[in-house]
Amino acid sequence: ILNYDIMARFRRRTCIILLLFILFICSIMMALKTLRPDRAGFGDPFGLGLLPELQQRTVLLDSKQNLLNRAQGDTVTRVSNLHSIAVNTMKASMSPVKKLEEELSSPNYNFHIFYYTWYGNPQFDGKYIHWNHPLLPHWDPKIANNYPKGRHNPPEDIGANFYPELGSYSSKDPTVIEAHMKQMRTASTGVIVLSWYPPGMADENGEPTDDLVPVVLDYAHKYNLKVTFHIEPYKDRDDRSMYHNVKYIIDKYGSHPAFYRHKTGTGRLLPMFYVYDSYVTIPEIWANLLTVSGSQSIRNTAYDALFIALLVEERHKHDIHRSGFDGMYTYFATNGFSYGSSHHNWASLKAFCDSNNLMFIPSVGPGYIDTSIRPWNNHNTRNRVNGKYYETAFSAALLVRPEIISITSFNEWHEGTQIEKAVPKRTGQVVYLDYKPHKPNVYLELTQKWSEKYRKEQEQWLM
Repeated sequence: ILNYDIMARFRRRTCIILLLFILFICSIMMALKTLRPDRAGFGDPFGLGLLPELQQRTVLLDSKQNLLNRAQGDTVTRVSNLHSIAVNTMKASMSPVKKLEEELSSPNYNFHIFYYTWYGNPQFDGKYIHWNHPLLPHWDPKIANNYPKGRHNPPEDIGANFYPELGSYSSKDPTVIEAHMKQMRTASTGVIVLSWYPPGMADENGEPTDDLVPVVLDYAHKYNLKVTFHIEPYKDRDDRSMYHNVKYIIDKYGSHPAFYRHKTGTGRLLPMFYVYDSYVTIPEIWANLLTVSGSQSIRNTAYDALFIALLVEERHKHDIHRSGFDGMYTYFATNGFSYGSSHHNWASLKAFCDSNNLMFIPSVGPGYIDTSIRPWNNHNTRNRVNGKYYETAFSAALLVRPEIISITSFNEWHEGTQIEKAVPKRTGQVVYLDYKPHKPNVYLELTQKWSEKYRKEQEQWLM
């Protein structure tokens, strides 16, 4: 009986001790929980901000579905209502602008990026545009016979070697435009160089897009980006038509807060126009427009601007100077393809520009591949090497200390120069290239990295 009583008291004491120990542990756990940081959400250890991104993507998808549901009516009605739909969409999303400013990298207005709004799909345009790009034949019929003909068949088969995260989108889709603006701002670029044809005109595979400019300007302003114009080689482009088109652009868009003006060394704020394939027009015609004594001179008028010519061959630098241009850019993302796009020539081109009071704007790109539309052009492919090709181009550009760096491109998918987000995709006939082992946003991150590096180095150049 004595032993039984001792054992019973021992068990009671053990239970009490165990209960006190459990209460002690619970108290410690509660205390630690109160010390946990408020922002210890998923992804924070990596600085990714995944939860805000997921929330915004959900809003984006909901908004996109609403727009698609409203876009089932007549095609003409959809196009005519485009701007009002975009404005309403943007107004509804303006409240978090301050938060966006805090989350995104600051824009670098010395980083200019080429942007294309020529893509279309049935939901917004009544048909696919540009994604169904034809296969372009080689100029030599003997070579052309060795390659396939026809055109691409979206949405699974598109005219690109990579596949967009946003799918075969329409450039008129306001949610796509906003997603693009956010990506460009994330990359710390500052100026969108918008591919532009005069009203009613387009490239041979596209449709007129001038009516989209106000929407692009509005969304660019929301993200504190600026817009300048990449004037394409439209039919009958000469000194007279250029004068009228520059006047049209400045009159119609020049008062918008997102319209880009560059501060010159003399303190003037001037619009800037990149002129693609400028070498097609002889210097004498350009001189009529771009020199003070020219018969069609735009100099010292309300429409004066900085005009940047495309340099392809070395001899073009003399033509550019004689024409009255204010600078030159190289555009192509293919190191070695042309004199202008070859990195090792940039130092001599910069020296020429410096001695002739011209701007030199080198163009850097992440790689090049256009075999989806030019299947015979393998020799001009430039492998991305997981981002190393892009970084090499940036490094070469910084060596010549340019005032501006241009990026080819944000979304020229046909030539595989895009830094827009791309995803892995495999169809029955096609395996698309992708950015693996990196994430879809790797080239945005690399651009942001070099934007910051350029900013820091530029501060030292100016000291």
